[in-house]
Amino acid sequence: MRLSKWHGLGNDYLLLEQSEPALELTPERVARLCDYHFGVGSDGIVEIVSTSADEAEARIWNPDGSLAELSGNGVRIAARWLARRNMRADVRIRVGKRTVEAHMLGGLEVETEMGEVEVGKPETLDLGGEEIEFIPVSVGNPHAVIPREPERAELLRLGPLVERHPRFPERTNVQFVYVDNRHEITVAVWERGAGETLSSGTSSVATASAAIAQGWCESPVTVHLVGGDLIVSLSEKQKATLVGEAQEICAVELSPELLI
Repeated sequence: MRLSKWHGLGNDYLLLEQSEPALELTPERVARLCDYHFGVGSDGIVEIVSTSADEAEARIWNPDGSLAELSGNGVRIAARWLARRNMRADVRIRVGKRTVEAHMLGGLEVETEMGEVEVGKPETLDLGGEEIEFIPVSVGNPHAVIPREPERAELLRLGPLVERHPRFPERTNVQFVYVDNRHEITVAVWERGAGETLSSGTSSVATASAAIAQGWCESPVTVHLVGGDLIVSLSEKQKATLVGEAQEICAVELSPELLI
């Protein structure tokens, strides 16, 4: 059983073609494969459900075995995999109800048209007596953008509390954002179902869109993450474009023992 391992700025995914007959993914199996000690280790799995010359349908699994509505890094990885496999410069990746147009820019860089972003008005969240302000954003999946210094200790403390707050019945991704200037922000990410991550494509789109909506920034916005930089552009119709790298790390041959 063969998989490939990829990353987008340190956000690593296993990529699996569903046509592989020996491996049916279940939440329990996904969690085991993603475990860094008892499995291969990754921030999730990109499962390719079907392909044509220039389009693929994908399911994106979180490392806890839940399904994600969308992943910017996961989609970029799937797009570069399909484009390289079929020698195409432009491809489409379907995830759930959203179809993402992707363009290969050369080297490792991929531009993806992420679709419409919805930015809500600021809200206040009560975390057991501690109140924080956040901006709700939807990029096809939910985000809570919190304007504060992206300190790791605070992210680890507050991230899980915000993710599972009753305000978010389906849980939420969480971002701490600091505005560097009109075209740059620094972001720390707590990803729903994964925890702290080095980078996140949809989180970058969400935080950049929130910063533009609040008047803190202007498009395009360079998002500085622990794993590197992503560039987000937002059109007047609130449609986002994301540019960043996707790189294959290795091919993985699974032992039959892992599949028992």
